[in-house]
Order: sequence, then structure tokens, then C-alpha cells
Amino acid sequence: QVQLVESGGGLVQAGGSLRLSCAASGRSFSSYAMAWFRQAPGKEREFVAAIIWHPLRTEYADSVKGRFTISRDNAKNTVYLQMNSLQPENTAVYYCAAGGARYFSNYGTLPRLYNYWGQGTQVTVSS
Repeated sequence: QVQLVESGGGLVQAGGSLRLSCAASGRSFSSYAMAWFRQAPGKEREFVAAIIWHPLRTEYADSVKGRFTISRDNAKNTVYLQMNSLQPENTAVYYCAAGGARYFSNYGTLPRLYNYWGQGTQVTVSS
């Protein structure tokens, strides 16, 4: 069983930055694929970024490439999402997720790979 707790959300002006954190409990954190998804009001949950450790590999949604960076600290059982140049359309609840890494290549951007989800943290970007 894995429990995930997100933090770091808040209100920021357009062009600003935020760093989200996701602290995971449980064993074998380094073996999990970790991801961030987001859901804006009235919209479906969408993929943002994901990372696996062995081999080290990251995936990003096209809309965030070059602005967002996902990273992980296995010693702290924590995954991060550094978000730069934020825009109002990035406003959403951001969710951390964990799942098996075996099928990451095929399904790493899809919610169905991830068995465990956090409660979400609100990110609001004002114009």
C-alpha cells in the first residue's frame, strides 16, 4: 500500500513558478513509476509528467515541455514538479500518482497505469 500526500500548491501570478511535492509512504518507492496529473473545472483529468528510476526516464505532456520538470528523491520518498512560466490555463487540481513501472513505456501517460493517487493540491494562476 502506498499513500501519497501532495503539497506546494497555491496562488501565483502568470509567469510565476511553483514547486509541487509528493511525499510517499510505503516500501520500494524507487521501483514505482510516479506521475503528475491535473484536472481543471469541467475538464477531464489529464497527464502532466511522469518519471521512472530504472532506467531513468521522464515523459511530459506537450503543453508543459520546457516549462515543467519532474524529479524524484528516492532517499526522501518524494517526487517533485517544478513549474515555471505558469499561465492561467495551468489552473487545476494537481494529483500525484504511483504505479508499477513495468509497462511505463506503453502506458506511462495514462491514468490506468497508476494504482495510487493523492488527494490533490490546488494550483491557481492569475492573469
